[in-house]
Amino acid sequence: MKDLFGKAILDYQTNNSPENLITETTISEEDEMSVDYLFRNFSAMPKIEKTALEISKGKILDVGCGAGSHTLYLQEEKNLEVTAIDISKNAVEACKLRGIKNVLVQDILTLSEENKFDTILLLMNGTGIFGKLKNIPKFLQKLKSLLAEGGQILIDSSDIIYMYDEDDSDDSEVGYWIPGDVDYYGEVEFTVSYKNETEKPFDWLYLDFNTLQNAANDNGLQCKMIQEGEHFDYLARLFV
Repeated sequence: MKDLFGKAILDYQTNNSPENLITETTISEEDEMSVDYLFRNFSAMPKIEKTALEISKGKILDVGCGAGSHTLYLQEEKNLEVTAIDISKNAVEACKLRGIKNVLVQDILTLSEENKFDTILLLMNGTGIFGKLKNIPKFLQKLKSLLAEGGQILIDSSDIIYMYDEDDSDDSEVGYWIPGDVDYYGEVEFTVSYKNETEKPFDWLYLDFNTLQNAANDNGLQCKMIQEGEHFDYLARLFV
Protein backbone atom coordinates (compact mmCIF):
# COMPACT_ATOMS: atom_id res chain seq x y z
CA MET A 1 0.00 0.00 0.00
CA LYS A 2 1.51 3.30 -1.12
CA ASP A 3 -0.70 5.36 1.21
CA LEU A 4 -0.94 8.22 -1.27
CA PHE A 5 -3.88 9.85 0.50
CA GLY A 6 -1.83 9.88 3.68
CA LYS A 7 1.24 11.19 1.85
CA ALA A 8 -0.76 14.11 0.52
CA ILE A 9 -2.08 14.88 4.01
CA LEU A 10 1.41 14.74 5.56
CA ASP A 11 2.90 16.82 2.74
CA TYR A 12 0.29 19.50 3.36
CA GLN A 13 0.83 19.47 7.12
CA THR A 14 4.63 19.70 6.78
CA ASN A 15 4.57 22.16 3.85
CA ASN A 16 6.32 19.61 1.62
CA SER A 17 5.10 20.85 -1.78
CA PRO A 18 1.61 19.31 -1.60
CA GLU A 19 -0.25 18.74 -4.86
CA ASN A 20 -3.86 17.96 -5.68
CA LEU A 21 -5.04 14.38 -5.35
CA ILE A 22 -6.49 12.74 -8.46
CA THR A 23 -9.39 10.39 -7.79
CA GLU A 24 -11.25 8.14 -10.21
CA THR A 25 -13.91 5.47 -9.79
CA THR A 26 -15.40 2.77 -11.99
CA ILE A 27 -18.40 5.04 -12.60
CA SER A 28 -16.75 8.47 -12.73
CA GLU A 29 -13.89 10.12 -14.57
CA GLU A 30 -10.77 11.63 -13.04
CA ASP A 31 -11.41 14.40 -10.56
CA GLU A 32 -8.98 16.72 -8.79
CA MET A 33 -9.24 17.16 -5.03
CA SER A 34 -7.38 19.88 -3.18
CA VAL A 35 -5.72 18.48 -0.05
CA ASP A 36 -6.53 21.60 1.93
CA TYR A 37 -10.19 20.53 1.87
CA LEU A 38 -9.25 17.74 4.29
CA PHE A 39 -7.94 20.42 6.69
CA ARG A 40 -11.13 22.51 6.66
CA ASN A 41 -12.46 24.08 9.84
CA PHE A 42 -15.98 23.67 11.19
CA SER A 43 -17.44 26.61 9.28
CA ALA A 44 -16.28 25.12 5.96
CA MET A 45 -17.77 21.67 6.58
CA PRO A 46 -20.96 20.42 4.88
CA LYS A 47 -24.06 20.69 7.05
CA ILE A 48 -24.23 16.91 7.53
CA GLU A 49 -20.77 16.88 9.11
CA LYS A 50 -21.63 19.89 11.26
CA THR A 51 -24.76 18.14 12.53
CA ALA A 52 -22.81 14.96 13.32
CA LEU A 53 -20.27 16.92 15.34
CA GLU A 54 -22.95 18.93 17.12
CA ILE A 55 -24.76 15.79 18.34
CA SER A 56 -21.59 13.89 19.22
CA LYS A 57 -21.39 13.24 22.94
CA GLY A 58 -19.38 11.47 25.63
CA LYS A 59 -16.36 9.36 24.76
CA ILE A 60 -15.86 9.40 20.99
CA LEU A 61 -14.21 7.17 18.38
CA ASP A 62 -13.45 8.82 15.02
CA VAL A 63 -13.06 6.03 12.46
CA GLY A 64 -11.01 6.83 9.35
CA CYS A 65 -10.00 10.19 10.77
CA GLY A 66 -7.87 11.28 7.80
CA ALA A 67 -6.35 14.69 8.51
CA GLY A 68 -8.22 14.80 11.81
CA SER A 69 -10.40 17.86 11.27
CA HIS A 70 -13.47 16.33 12.95
CA THR A 71 -11.45 15.09 15.91
CA LEU A 72 -9.71 18.44 16.30
CA TYR A 73 -13.03 20.29 16.51
CA LEU A 74 -14.44 17.87 19.11
CA GLN A 75 -11.21 17.95 21.12
CA GLU A 76 -10.58 21.69 21.03
CA GLU A 77 -14.01 23.29 20.70
CA LYS A 78 -16.22 20.79 22.57
CA ASN A 79 -13.54 19.59 25.00
CA LEU A 80 -14.52 15.95 24.47
CA GLU A 81 -12.37 12.84 24.83
CA VAL A 82 -11.73 11.51 21.31
CA THR A 83 -9.81 8.51 20.02
CA ALA A 84 -9.00 8.90 16.32
CA ILE A 85 -8.01 5.92 14.16
CA ASP A 86 -6.89 5.48 10.57
CA ILE A 87 -5.04 2.77 8.64
CA SER A 88 -2.77 5.45 7.13
CA LYS A 89 0.51 5.94 9.03
CA ASN A 90 1.11 9.23 7.22
CA ALA A 91 -2.31 10.60 8.10
CA VAL A 92 -1.85 9.61 11.74
CA GLU A 93 1.54 11.36 11.80
CA ALA A 94 -0.11 14.51 10.42
CA CYS A 95 -2.82 14.27 13.10
CA LYS A 96 -0.16 14.12 15.81
CA LEU A 97 1.51 17.20 14.36
CA ARG A 98 -1.85 18.99 14.41
CA GLY A 99 -2.11 18.40 18.13
CA ILE A 100 -4.53 15.49 18.28
CA LYS A 101 -3.96 13.84 21.64
CA ASN A 102 -5.06 10.28 21.02
CA VAL A 103 -4.60 8.96 17.47
CA LEU A 104 -3.64 5.44 16.37
CA VAL A 105 -2.75 3.52 13.23
CA GLN A 106 -5.58 1.03 13.58
CA ASP A 107 -8.03 -1.03 11.51
CA ILE A 108 -11.49 -0.81 13.05
CA LEU A 109 -12.00 -4.56 12.65
CA THR A 110 -9.06 -5.37 14.94
CA LEU A 111 -9.67 -2.66 17.54
CA SER A 112 -9.87 -4.02 21.09
CA GLU A 113 -13.40 -4.22 22.47
CA GLU A 114 -12.23 -3.40 26.00
CA ASN A 115 -12.96 0.27 25.43
CA LYS A 116 -16.54 1.34 24.78
CA PHE A 117 -17.64 4.57 23.15
CA ASP A 118 -20.68 6.82 23.50
CA THR A 119 -20.34 8.08 19.92
CA ILE A 120 -18.67 6.37 16.96
CA LEU A 121 -18.16 8.64 13.96
CA LEU A 122 -17.78 7.46 10.35
CA LEU A 123 -17.87 10.56 8.15
CA MET A 124 -17.04 11.55 4.55
CA ASN A 125 -18.99 8.56 3.18
CA GLY A 126 -18.47 6.48 6.27
CA THR A 127 -19.96 3.39 4.64
CA GLY A 128 -17.06 3.42 2.20
CA ILE A 129 -14.82 1.32 4.44
CA PHE A 130 -17.30 -1.57 4.22
CA GLY A 131 -16.04 -2.03 0.66
CA LYS A 132 -18.71 -4.48 -0.48
CA LEU A 133 -22.32 -5.15 0.46
CA LYS A 134 -21.36 -8.61 1.77
CA ASN A 135 -18.98 -7.03 4.34
CA ILE A 136 -21.62 -4.91 6.07
CA PRO A 137 -22.59 -7.45 8.79
CA LYS A 138 -19.04 -7.89 10.12
CA PHE A 139 -18.51 -4.13 10.28
CA LEU A 140 -21.86 -3.44 11.97
CA GLN A 141 -21.30 -6.23 14.49
CA LYS A 142 -17.86 -4.81 15.30
CA LEU A 143 -19.19 -1.27 15.68
CA LYS A 144 -22.04 -2.53 17.84
CA SER A 145 -19.54 -4.32 20.12
CA LEU A 146 -17.71 -1.02 20.70
CA LEU A 147 -20.80 0.92 21.80
CA ALA A 148 -21.29 1.91 25.41
CA GLU A 149 -24.80 1.56 26.82
CA GLY A 150 -26.96 4.21 25.18
CA GLY A 151 -24.27 4.87 22.59
CA GLN A 152 -24.69 5.93 18.97
CA ILE A 153 -23.03 5.38 15.60
CA LEU A 154 -23.18 8.43 13.33
CA ILE A 155 -22.52 7.53 9.71
CA ASP A 156 -23.01 9.27 6.38
CA SER A 157 -23.27 8.11 2.79
CA SER A 158 -24.91 8.89 -0.54
CA ASP A 159 -27.41 7.19 -2.80
CA ILE A 160 -25.50 7.27 -6.10
CA ILE A 161 -28.24 5.83 -8.32
CA TYR A 162 -28.36 9.24 -10.03
CA MET A 163 -24.91 8.55 -11.54
CA TYR A 164 -26.29 5.75 -13.72
CA ASP A 165 -28.02 6.23 -17.08
CA GLU A 166 -31.78 6.07 -17.11
CA ASP A 167 -33.23 2.96 -18.76
CA ASP A 168 -35.81 3.88 -21.38
CA SER A 169 -36.77 0.31 -22.34
CA ASP A 170 -40.46 -0.57 -22.08
CA ASP A 171 -39.95 -3.50 -19.68
CA SER A 172 -37.79 -1.53 -17.27
CA GLU A 173 -39.24 -0.94 -13.82
CA VAL A 174 -35.98 0.09 -12.17
CA GLY A 175 -35.61 3.28 -14.15
CA TYR A 176 -31.81 3.07 -14.41
CA TRP A 177 -29.43 0.91 -16.41
CA ILE A 178 -27.00 -0.90 -14.10
CA PRO A 179 -24.29 -3.22 -15.48
CA GLY A 180 -25.01 -6.93 -15.04
CA ASP A 181 -21.68 -7.61 -13.33
CA VAL A 182 -22.48 -5.27 -10.42
CA ASP A 183 -24.01 -6.89 -7.32
CA TYR A 184 -25.16 -3.51 -5.99
CA TYR A 185 -24.95 -0.16 -7.72
CA GLY A 186 -23.18 1.50 -4.79
CA GLU A 187 -20.17 -0.82 -5.05
CA VAL A 188 -17.33 0.99 -6.84
CA GLU A 189 -13.59 0.71 -7.23
CA PHE A 190 -11.65 3.80 -6.21
CA THR A 191 -8.26 4.79 -7.61
CA VAL A 192 -6.09 7.51 -6.08
CA SER A 193 -3.10 9.18 -7.79
CA TYR A 194 -0.66 11.66 -6.26
CA LYS A 195 2.62 13.11 -7.51
CA ASN A 196 2.77 10.76 -10.51
CA GLU A 197 2.12 7.67 -8.39
CA THR A 198 -1.07 5.60 -8.53
CA GLU A 199 -2.47 3.44 -5.75
CA LYS A 200 -3.84 -0.03 -6.42
CA PRO A 201 -7.66 0.31 -6.82
CA PHE A 202 -9.67 -0.41 -3.68
CA ASP A 203 -13.32 -1.25 -3.02
CA TRP A 204 -15.53 1.55 -1.73
CA LEU A 205 -19.23 1.39 -0.87
CA TYR A 206 -21.91 4.05 -1.25
CA LEU A 207 -25.08 2.95 0.49
CA ASP A 208 -28.64 4.16 0.05
CA PHE A 209 -30.48 4.75 3.33
CA ASN A 210 -33.01 1.91 2.97
CA THR A 211 -30.26 -0.65 2.42
CA LEU A 212 -28.35 0.67 5.45
CA GLN A 213 -31.50 0.59 7.57
CA ASN A 214 -32.30 -2.99 6.57
CA ALA A 215 -28.72 -4.10 7.27
CA ALA A 216 -28.78 -2.36 10.65
CA ASN A 217 -32.05 -4.07 11.60
CA ASP A 218 -30.62 -7.45 10.53
CA ASN A 219 -27.70 -6.85 12.91
CA GLY A 220 -29.68 -5.80 15.97
CA LEU A 221 -29.39 -2.06 15.47
CA GLN A 222 -31.99 0.63 14.96
CA CYS A 223 -31.32 3.16 12.22
CA LYS A 224 -32.80 6.65 11.98
CA MET A 225 -32.36 9.30 9.33
CA ILE A 226 -30.93 12.41 11.01
CA GLN A 227 -30.47 14.70 8.02
CA GLU A 228 -30.53 14.69 4.24
CA GLY A 229 -27.89 16.70 2.43
CA GLU A 230 -28.04 18.73 -0.73
CA HIS A 231 -26.80 16.06 -3.11
CA PHE A 232 -28.37 12.65 -2.40
CA ASP A 233 -26.31 12.35 0.79
CA TYR A 234 -27.57 11.72 4.31
CA LEU A 235 -26.56 11.31 7.94
CA ALA A 236 -27.88 8.32 9.88
CA ARG A 237 -27.84 7.39 13.56
CA LEU A 238 -27.52 3.73 14.53
CA PHE A 239 -28.17 2.55 18.07
CA VAL A 240 -29.22 -0.54 20.01
